[in-house]
Amino acid sequence: MKKIFLKNGFNHKTPVIQLIFPYDEELKQAVKLLPDCHWDTFQKVWYVPYSDNQLDMLLKALRGKAWLDYSQLKKVAIPKPAPLIPELEPLDTESAKEVAAFIDWLRNKRYAESTIETYSGALTTFFRFLKNKPLKDVDNQDLERFNKEYVLARKYSASYQSQVVNAVKLFFSNRQQRKLDPEIVYRPKKPKLLPNVISKEEVKEILNAHKNIKHKAMLSLIYACGLRRSELLNIRILDIDSKRKMLKVRQSKGRKDRFVPLPDKIIELLREYYKVEKPVEYLFEGQNQGQKYSEKSLENVLKQALAKSMINKPVTLHWLRHSFATHHLENGTDLRYIQELLGHSSSKTTEIYTHVSIKSLQKIRSPFEDL
Repeated sequence: MKKIFLKNGFNHKTPVIQLIFPYDEELKQAVKLLPDCHWDTFQKVWYVPYSDNQLDMLLKALRGKAWLDYSQLKKVAIPKPAPLIPELEPLDTESAKEVAAFIDWLRNKRYAESTIETYSGALTTFFRFLKNKPLKDVDNQDLERFNKEYVLARKYSASYQSQVVNAVKLFFSNRQQRKLDPEIVYRPKKPKLLPNVISKEEVKEILNAHKNIKHKAMLSLIYACGLRRSELLNIRILDIDSKRKMLKVRQSKGRKDRFVPLPDKIIELLREYYKVEKPVEYLFEGQNQGQKYSEKSLENVLKQALAKSMINKPVTLHWLRHSFATHHLENGTDLRYIQELLGHSSSKTTEIYTHVSIKSLQKIRSPFEDL
């Protein structure tokens, strides 16, 4: 009897059950008749919504048509829907003017656009929560109430809480010439999360998944040089020095330039790519020549590679950068050099990779072996 493998998966962060089987027209037609069954164009797989009784429904619906292998299917905890919280009032004209002036001030101070977007968004939310209260009347209690009744009530992250405090503090000290005391809103301790890393074998599968030379070159360059997503998309053709085998990364995080070495295999791949695509200004351009490739399209390139390589981990582009650093450390590269390659200002940022490197841990003998 024909076999269908059932595996856990996600569709837009929603848990689903994937139905995996070699192409078979009869099975395809049978699966299409399942309630709420859909085709994922990126992962190239059929899926149904996850529920505790979904397996029983699948077994019943496909009885006599296919044998279901659910050995890799795991139970998933479905979070309860959060209670409804009233929406905030729209921003009034005066408050909008203040936010616009704050944005102009940030730009004049040459803050990064991502920081400007984060700070202005946090400040806008703060004003809306206060129902456009006159700025001269805003005090510490308002900030404390916002933290309790909005940030904590909606279970936003510790980093978001810090961003709001930073935005409000900066606005009132530089735009209103008075200080609120953000210390009353206790700064949450940031959770110490370890970076996500995949093995060299998994990296190889992802990089070799695409036959399209452009897609392969983009993912390969991120891993080969430990680049951030924005750094890859901002590379111009002139930034590549093939004779010196170096890549100049311009104005990355912290508005810093840095050089990273280009491996010979990457140079060969980029030469092959250039002959095919012939970019004009940026190394990787979108449908229109001279315009950068979009971030969303790059994310889709990775999703397609994961689907083709049958890797079910929620790998992101930044995982490739983390893996680059960790694999360097495991190969014996000095931590100071890794810091330079990644463009970290502080060595403490780079030191986190010592906690995920398994080379030294694998040498440790467990006392269990002596029992």
